[in-house]
Order: sequence, then C-alpha cells, then structure tokens
Amino acid sequence: MAASLGRAVAGLLTRLQTSATTARTLLPSSSCSQNIPSCLWKLGRLNHVAIAVPDLEKALCLYKDVLGAQVSEAVALPEHGVYTVFVELGNTKLELLHPLGEESPIASFLQKNKTGGMHHICIEVDNIKAAMTELKKKKIRILSEEPKIGAHGKPVIFLHPKDCHGVLVELEQA
Repeated sequence: MAASLGRAVAGLLTRLQTSATTARTLLPSSSCSQNIPSCLWKLGRLNHVAIAVPDLEKALCLYKDVLGAQVSEAVALPEHGVYTVFVELGNTKLELLHPLGEESPIASFLQKNKTGGMHHICIEVDNIKAAMTELKKKKIRILSEEPKIGAHGKPVIFLHPKDCHGVLVELEQA
C-alpha cells in the first residue's frame, strides 16, 4: 500500500511540475512590475466611491430609507465646492456629492451627466507627499500643487483621469 501511495504522490508531483512549466511558458516574458522600482509609499484600501447626484435629498432617502444604509448628515466643503454625504457599507463607503455653488466641479459634471453618476474613487495611501513626488516623476498629472484637506479631515489629491484610464482617482492620506 505504501508503494502504491508513493507512486500516486510521485505522479501528482510530475503533473504539478508539468503544469507549472506550462503556466510559466504562457506568461509574458516581461512582467509589468519588473521595471517598477520599489516605492516610498504604498496604496491602501479603497476608502470610497463618489457619486455625483443632482438631488441630494432624494439620493440620501434612497440609501437610508429604501436600502436601509447608515447615512451621515450633509456637510458643506466650500474649498471643494461640494456638499458630501457618506453612506456606510460593510467594507467601504459611498460619498454622495452635490454642487455647492455654480462654480462647483460637480455642477459641471452634472451638466454633462444630468442624472448623476460615478465621479471618482478614493484610495488611501500611507505617504501622500511621497506619492505626489513619485507620480510626478512617472508623468501622472496631479490636479493641484499641494494636497487639500478632504471630507475626512485628511490631505487629499486628485489624479488626472486621462492618466488613469478614464477614472478620476483621489488619493487620501491614511
């Protein structure tokens, strides 16, 4: 019985080694990460997905009354030209954005997207200044010269969507 078990294990190992060799030959010879030096900063968790809404009260009611989510009070952020409401989810948040004034970037977004829609994603970083320095070296455009204080009271920057595959990315100091 031991000999039979030994042959079975040997056969399994041979198949695994053959599969691993096949898998290696299918992978591209140069990986995207091979040319990327180690960074002085790291991406963290997804903090929130921001949604621009034309009617903040209706959107708040949808998430609170219809879907039963825990929803914050609306907070005005004049420096960013928005009202924000956070919807708590189990593993992240939604940020509802509504224009604060006609010069709001959300007002211009809503002119193009009358019913609203996804505006940006926010990812935490452990060192926002180092991230800015490194991203500038990699020719990623940052939409401000210095971080601004965001809705969570922490420094934030936004990366140009044309440099991020069409997605406006917010980085927030963790």
